[in-house]
Amino acid sequence: MQPASTDHLSRITIELGDRGYDILIGKGLLGDARTWAGLPRSARALVVTNDAVGPLHARALMDQLAGLHGRVDCLELPDGEAHKDWQTLNLIFDRLLATVSDRKTVLYALGGGVVGDMTGFAAACYMRGIPFVQVPTTLLAQVDSSVGGKTAINHPLGKNMIGAFYQPIRVICDLDLLRTLPARELSAGLAEVIKYGPIADLDFMDWLEPRVARLRSLDMDALGYAVRRSCEIKAAVVAADEREGGLRAILNFGHTFGHAIEAGMGYGTWLHGEAVGCGMVMATELSRRLDLVNAAFVGRVRAMVSAAGLPTVAPHMPASQWMELMQHDKKAEAGSIRFVLVDDRGHADVRPVADDVVLDVISRCTEPAGDAAPAATR
Repeated sequence: MQPASTDHLSRITIELGDRGYDILIGKGLLGDARTWAGLPRSARALVVTNDAVGPLHARALMDQLAGLHGRVDCLELPDGEAHKDWQTLNLIFDRLLATVSDRKTVLYALGGGVVGDMTGFAAACYMRGIPFVQVPTTLLAQVDSSVGGKTAINHPLGKNMIGAFYQPIRVICDLDLLRTLPARELSAGLAEVIKYGPIADLDFMDWLEPRVARLRSLDMDALGYAVRRSCEIKAAVVAADEREGGLRAILNFGHTFGHAIEAGMGYGTWLHGEAVGCGMVMATELSRRLDLVNAAFVGRVRAMVSAAGLPTVAPHMPASQWMELMQHDKKAEAGSIRFVLVDDRGHADVRPVADDVVLDVISRCTEPAGDAAPAATR
């Protein structure tokens, strides 16, 4: 299996009938006329970004949009997971209302997962639905959060618990935007790349294992293939189960533990990808405890997560806090915590696990009391 050249534009289609859309992947897409062909024209458009990404890329995007929209405004939100809340979301509504934006106004989400989730949620709610385009600037957003129409904000008791399924009209993954990504954010994005192997494609896992260092060094051929294959897998899952009635839940491999880490430590202390990377190690160990994989498989996942520069040991939290936080996970049913488990054939399943087994895995996979920062940042 060889990475495809990134000299051309790759196109993956999310098959959802009249709500289907394309994911475009390649280098230099912001300046490529093909990127913008077929998008709706309107009197107004709003680029939603944050104060870290906006100064780097907003002007280039707005220049490209000038030919599509009569007026293009830009709103910079505060950066970080800690601001993925009602107060920040309302800033988008404030700007839309202040500029008398109508139902044909198009929103453009320029940023990572936080910007994409909040822009999509605002698009779903404003006038009961206006079009939006995802322009993800982080690896995590390009391979995961920008694709599939999940939009949400956080609540102190749980991550992404308030939101809507609302599909974008296009996703634009310009690989060149990753060149300005801080190393820690790039590593965080690799967690969402790594997850696709154990849950769906062991050949991809085999391809990925020796290439993690190349991905961290921004090897564009390797990144192009990793982004494309990740999007192909997610596109197939979303087309089969758009609203997470069953199959789509496998995309949350590692997220039950990971979301508990994020909420327990305070949103933004651990990056989402750091928490998910550690959570995948824990979920694979949980799978081993249920005889679905062997110790060597756990070691492979742990080694990839470590090679990506991500923590493999969870922060210390009281067992009662772990369990309380995980009961707020979206996969929980009737108070029963359900986990994404993997087997050695590249298949995943979602099922409840006995509390004593979960608690044993937590005790084996966490730091001693007093260590709360992710290992990657210490």
